[in-house]
Amino acid sequence: MTTIEREKQIYKVTLVGGAVNVILLLFKFVAGVLAHSSAMIADAVHSFSDFITDVIVLVFVRISSMPEDKGHDYGHGKYETLASTIIGLALAAVAVGIIVSGATKIAAWCRGEELASPGLLALWAALLSILLKEAVYQYTIRKSRNLDSPALKANAWHHRSDALSSIGTAIGIGGAIVLGQRWAVLDPLASLVVGAFIVKVAVKMLKDGIDDLMEKSLPDEIENEILEIVHSYPDVYEPHHLRTRRLGSNYAIELHLRMDGNKTLHESHARATDIENAIKERFGKDTHVALHMEPVKDTTD
Repeated sequence: MTTIEREKQIYKVTLVGGAVNVILLLFKFVAGVLAHSSAMIADAVHSFSDFITDVIVLVFVRISSMPEDKGHDYGHGKYETLASTIIGLALAAVAVGIIVSGATKIAAWCRGEELASPGLLALWAALLSILLKEAVYQYTIRKSRNLDSPALKANAWHHRSDALSSIGTAIGIGGAIVLGQRWAVLDPLASLVVGAFIVKVAVKMLKDGIDDLMEKSLPDEIENEILEIVHSYPDVYEPHHLRTRRLGSNYAIELHLRMDGNKTLHESHARATDIENAIKERFGKDTHVALHMEPVKDTTD
């Protein structure tokens, strides 16, 4: 798949999620206001953050797909990682706001203040959100794997977090409706559960994004695969100084190898090209591969 085709696929997936977010954002907000549900209004804010992150993905994926230029010798892939990190920050900010709002209402209830009991419309909005957001999550996460896109993966988990938070919202609203006015506090309690879950998701996303931005090495299983490819060539010895990292959705691999010092430069270069092509065949044609060939003594001695 070409870079342009990949970009179009990511745009298509993101636009589908964006359309669902807009529909849910409007419905949740109206339902939250009319049904007097703080949990549903918190859920609406979460959907708004989903919509903002869709916009971020659209902008940064276009930038990340730009080719190498004078100022970016390794391309612009890191912008996609930056997008997923920004999504994590947005999630964390949303979580803090939801938790503070819910805690404030719970404190008021503890002081004896009466909270408004949520209406049935808010419950229907929560149930609809669960169904739609889980469907969008399944669609987006499948595409993120096919396209190997960290930004899409981050956005998929944002959809999943909205679906799961709506479950907590539905439980809180449903409990408050069934048990009556006395238990209206279940509504803001549900918003606290929503906020806590979002914090957990945000922390994971931030960790993954920061690891990539700080040039964390690829997982051991990937590095072992690289070494297995090298070891499949019997005239290449002692691979060492392996360095790996992510460039957005692509890999950067640097490695030192030893070959018989009596081989010609042409032969050594041909073998290095073979290994480079094998690595790119396994990990993608846009993988950055840098091999440094070193001589060893004549192996026939």
